[in-house]
Amino acid sequence: MRKWINDALRRLPKAAVWVAGLIPLALLVFDTLVNRLGIDPVRDIEHRLGRTALYFVVASLTVTPLLKYGRVNAIKFRRPLGLLAFTYVAVHVVAWISLDMGFLWTQIAKDVVKRPYLLFGMGAGVILLAMALTSSNGVIRRMGAKRWRMLHRLVYVAAPLAALHWLWALKVWESWPLTVAAVILLLLALRLPIKALGSRLQRVVPY
Repeated sequence: MRKWINDALRRLPKAAVWVAGLIPLALLVFDTLVNRLGIDPVRDIEHRLGRTALYFVVASLTVTPLLKYGRVNAIKFRRPLGLLAFTYVAVHVVAWISLDMGFLWTQIAKDVVKRPYLLFGMGAGVILLAMALTSSNGVIRRMGAKRWRMLHRLVYVAAPLAALHWLWALKVWESWPLTVAAVILLLLALRLPIKALGSRLQRVVPY
């Protein structure tokens, strides 16, 4: 079974991840055009974009445990998953600045000071931006593997920050956001005994 899964993943092109990953955005655009959003369309747009971004962060964090514990190799999909996460974060921020805040930069600054959960979201966004800008092979070569790995391990900070941003923005303890936060903590906990991976796996799985 594992061999069949790995063979299927090896044959699956990275472009398939991008096509599948953009479906939520296409559905959101469609729902917006046909007026299928709730009583607060702007809020729905922002929340759906933010949730989808976090789901892709979780998906990228799942790649290493899959290889470590299940010997399922999806390493080649980690980069597109991370870039998809950043894409949704970027659109989420643009939607907030334009639709919610109307490009009122003074009000945006006041909101950031007044609502600390925005700082958590911005912190996660800045980390994902840095990771997206340094995701190409050329940048990896220029940075060196060690420095690149150190930078990209900041996803371990970005994921909890994004989860806190979501939970705090809702202002209520809903079961699904709490479940996602628990999954993130579990995925991070699975990385603690990193030395047990051995040197060969360390080379294959940089973070």
